[in-house]
This record gives sequence, structure tokens and C-alpha cells, in this order.
Amino acid sequence: MRMFDTHAHVGLIHDDPIEQLIVVQEARQDNIDGILSICNNLRDFFVVYENLKTAPNVYFAVGVSPSEVTNPGRDWEEQIEQGAAMPRVVAIGETGLDYFRKFGDKNSQIELFIRQLEIADRLRLPVIIHNREAGGDTLEILREKLPSKGGVLHCYSEDWAFAQQALELNLYISFAGNVTYRNARTLHETALNMPLDRMLVESESPFMVPAQHRGKRNKPSYMGETVRFLAELREMPEDEMADILFQNACRLFNIEP
Repeated sequence: MRMFDTHAHVGLIHDDPIEQLIVVQEARQDNIDGILSICNNLRDFFVVYENLKTAPNVYFAVGVSPSEVTNPGRDWEEQIEQGAAMPRVVAIGETGLDYFRKFGDKNSQIELFIRQLEIADRLRLPVIIHNREAGGDTLEILREKLPSKGGVLHCYSEDWAFAQQALELNLYISFAGNVTYRNARTLHETALNMPLDRMLVESESPFMVPAQHRGKRNKPSYMGETVRFLAELREMPEDEMADILFQNACRLFNIEP
């Protein structure tokens, strides 16, 4: 059985590069054969990339999250393009909108988001989308600006009605550990009804730990619990679900399975 963690903040699990490699090695022992490393800012991207570039099962996304909107970094667009040219960088992101935390102002967040969508389209890369309490604006922007290679709504938090609108676009929907929570009925409905070929899974580590591990700091190794939950929800074998999700990730990120 092979699994692909499409969203892991490895640099937030540990600062130490040796510990980061251990996290990756442990995940591989638990059948996580692919990990997409995510960083919220460009400084961390280049540090984590250097730490993990020799790990053959780790891929990378480069971008600026809405949390960095007030200080995206000097020459940030050029830095994204520089990072995107590096080996095993397969996506732009995460980027998007977060109206819950109220980073900066809405217009600044929207501008940062749109500019990264344009970069992704120019570089022919998919985009990893952060959406927190900003669904209306996120969907409106994506209808106009979604890159040709599509993207993923990561750590999905909207309802099935929103998902149906998103699935009209070239978008995947990714579920994190919170889908395993007993009271997450809206997520359960979405995961039960959506087409399997548009579904992804992620750890969102060190956040969103699956229910079985609540109280612990999340890591990619725990993602198998989320895959198991999704398989049980859809009443299908776990290894079949894992393989579908793995193939979906490889297709979106243009990775040889």
C-alpha cells in the first residue's frame, strides 16, 4: 500500500534538519511514499528544501501564504520563480485567502493570491489553495484565474454544496485529519459524495491530527488513519482507497507513480 501526503509542514514539526529527515524516514516506514513539503514563507522554503533535497520521496511547493501578506519578502515573485525551477518543486503554494485570522487586509490578500495564480499559470504548475472563511471570494477568483494545470483546495473546510461548485473547475479537494472527527458531519457528507478521482489526502502536520492521535503533535506517519477513515466511509478496501489517492496526487503534481 502506498500513500501520498499532499500537504505537510515538515519545517514546523522540527527545526533541526536531522529531525526533519527522521520524520520523512518514519513516514516511509508507514507507507507514506510521497510527501509534499509546504512552507508559508520563502525563507523557510529555501531552508527546508536544502534540508530535504536528498530525500527521494519528498517533493516541494513554493509560495507565500496569506499569513505573510504584510511582508511577503523582498523580490518575492522572483524568488518563487527561482524556487519553482529547482528539482522536485511541483506546485505553487500554499496561497489563498484567510479571513478568519484577518492577516493584513482583504484587498492585499486578494492581490497576493491573484499574482501567485498568474505565476502558476505562467510556469504551468498547479496551485495549492488555502481557504479559511473566504469561500465566496476564493471561488470567484478561481473561476477567473485558476491556472491551466489546476489546483487543490487543501484541508477542505466547506460544505458539499461548495464542493460541487469547486468541482466544476479543474480542482481537487484534499481532506486532512479533521475529517476523522465524529462531529465533522459536513466534511463526512462531502467525502462520501464527491468523485473519487478528484479526492486527495494530507496530514497538514503538525496541525489537524487525526482523532485517534488527538493530543499529540501531528506528523505524516499518522495520515494512514485518515486514509482508513475515508475508506470505511466509502465502504471500500483501504488499500484501494490509498492507491486511488496516490494516483490522484501523482496526476495533479505530474509525478511518475
